[in-house]
Amino acid sequence: MSSHIVLIERKEDWLPSFPEVHTLTAREYLGQPELLEHRGIHLINLCRSYRYLSTGYYCSLLAGARHHKALPSVNTLTALSRKSLYTLDVEELDPSIQKTLTKRQPPAASEELELAIYFGQADDPGLQGLARQIFDLFPCPILKVTFRRQHRWGISAIHPLPLHLLTPSQQEDFARALSAYLSKPWRLPKPKRAARYDLAILHDPNEKKAPSNPGALRKFVQTGKKLGIEVELIERKDYGRLSEFDALFIRATTAINHYTYRFSHKAVLEGIPVIDDPTSIIRCTNKVFLAELLAKERLPCPKTAILQKGDPKAQNNPLGFPVVLKIPDGSFSRGVLKADNPYQYRQLLGELFKESDLILAQEFVYTPFDWRIGILNYQPLYACRYFMSRRHWQIVKYERSGRVVEGGFETLAVEQAPKAVVDAALHLAHKIGDGLYGVDLKQTEDGKLYVIEINDNPNIDAGIEDKVLGEELYRRILADFIRRIEERR
Repeated sequence: MSSHIVLIERKEDWLPSFPEVHTLTAREYLGQPELLEHRGIHLINLCRSYRYLSTGYYCSLLAGARHHKALPSVNTLTALSRKSLYTLDVEELDPSIQKTLTKRQPPAASEELELAIYFGQADDPGLQGLARQIFDLFPCPILKVTFRRQHRWGISAIHPLPLHLLTPSQQEDFARALSAYLSKPWRLPKPKRAARYDLAILHDPNEKKAPSNPGALRKFVQTGKKLGIEVELIERKDYGRLSEFDALFIRATTAINHYTYRFSHKAVLEGIPVIDDPTSIIRCTNKVFLAELLAKERLPCPKTAILQKGDPKAQNNPLGFPVVLKIPDGSFSRGVLKADNPYQYRQLLGELFKESDLILAQEFVYTPFDWRIGILNYQPLYACRYFMSRRHWQIVKYERSGRVVEGGFETLAVEQAPKAVVDAALHLAHKIGDGLYGVDLKQTEDGKLYVIEINDNPNIDAGIEDKVLGEELYRRILADFIRRIEERR
């Protein structure tokens, strides 16, 4: 198979005048599981929309599960989704912007200037150097950059430019740039480096189901003092202070469209170690990505079907009843619903497709408890059994009154957990990264194992996950931050 695949939304988007390259529609790519077997593919995603949870977004997201390199990556799409994110990146371009735009001859008469960038090539040759820097920060096939002058020049907007909206002259520029791009090797940006021993823990004191309770946060602070780490609890309002610290530990529930992701993203830009890193947040918070990854790694899991919005086949449940339906980025059992009959199935399907172009249907497997294996830097950290909420099929039950009811727990030493459970958890975590993860699994009475999901910010609660290790649990986590800081030196 060709090393480059171009993804398009519709067949007519790819014109005869464009370079000869292997093309697929997004629906074909999402619906061809045999592509899981091919590694080393460079995926050029030219879907009409990259909005969060759109078909274009999923193509870049699932490329990671298939070991394909996507342009743009889902990290780039997230960065470009809001000005509050990409403003962080463009700050470092300010010297180049001032030098390039203020010295243009003749000086730009307008207070606004637009630049189109195709695979790093500028439509204005005089701005080529600046265009290349922008593309290096936001590797995206086609970008439209708007500069605005208010006393000094700055970037007011950066947006992906859809292929089907290009003018004839822009189509010619795109074709030339693509031909040049296809002849060059794939490059990855070099990471920044930093070093020191001040750790920020990001938390939300008002969050009802935070990943760490107040007792755990106190223990992180106390244990940090013994290890020579100054641990400071910070909140959302402390975003501008992040550069003061040498590492960031996120202990608020993460999501893509959320300030936690912006903190994580900025930490990477500042060159400081962060748990959870942006890639782990993106991968772990999306259950569709996980379904593809589990299939790729042949890990045991409930029978799963990925349903596409607009596909008539989605209306017929392929898994039998009861069936579990999931939105891709739910957390703490939210967005996870059970349909017991065709009527409920179609009703829930319609509700969930309002939120996402893809949703997950999964075989219902009941067990009285779920295993949670905590993993840090490829090593098992703790093992817990979380029991289902009373008279409910989930660990957490959200009642109509707003009350949240949870089941009990039992914490064990890692060596007391079944070896197959620990091994499967380690296998999955290894494919996500070297961060802190919680892998949830089920094991039936006959010993059959099912991997359910992986969490990028698993619970570390005083009195629960630390029941066996005590202070040693906090010591191991903080020691890993020391390791990360020193490696960057």
